[in-house]
Amino acid sequence: MLDLIDHWDKSFVALINQLHTPFGDVLMYWTSEKLTWIPFYLLLIVLLIKNFGWSTLYYLVAIALTITLADQLTSSFMKPFFARLRPCHSPDLPNLLLPAGCGGSFGFASSHAANTFGLAMLISLIFSKVYRYVGLMFLWASFVSFSRVYLAAHYFTDVLVGACLGIGIGWCVWKLLQFVFRKIAPKSS
Repeated sequence: MLDLIDHWDKSFVALINQLHTPFGDVLMYWTSEKLTWIPFYLLLIVLLIKNFGWSTLYYLVAIALTITLADQLTSSFMKPFFARLRPCHSPDLPNLLLPAGCGGSFGFASSHAANTFGLAMLISLIFSKVYRYVGLMFLWASFVSFSRVYLAAHYFTDVLVGACLGIGIGWCVWKLLQFVFRKIAPKSS
């Protein structure tokens, strides 16, 4: 079964790799860059402050915890443990076009996917009663994750597992945050 999944992953990366265009290469490179999203993150902070005042501090700690857990679990544990070569390092895929370089040797699971889907999940839960279309955060996370496959930095299963992991972490941190709010909320008599 793992051989079949590996075959599908390699076939999918090869197929996506044939779709390269100069505009797509630039777009996907900048989509994958973490610093590109600083204005977006600043907007999230402004929206948190606008809607939640001083409680924003709790939300920022929750966001930092979500991203730290997602990033460390994928980068510090899963990648070295599973030691699955990225598509751009695979000897089975020697003719890939690599518009953005390759990154480290191992790619399972995708930290970009875990981080962005974890953030999307947490932000969606935080703003669910405030903004109707906050679920669009998952489109953003999907686009960032797709850029990793386009750039041959990850296989589809790398981003799928990273996304699932991030969603789970985001949900767990949300539950922890709700617990904290229940404990610090003044008791009504």
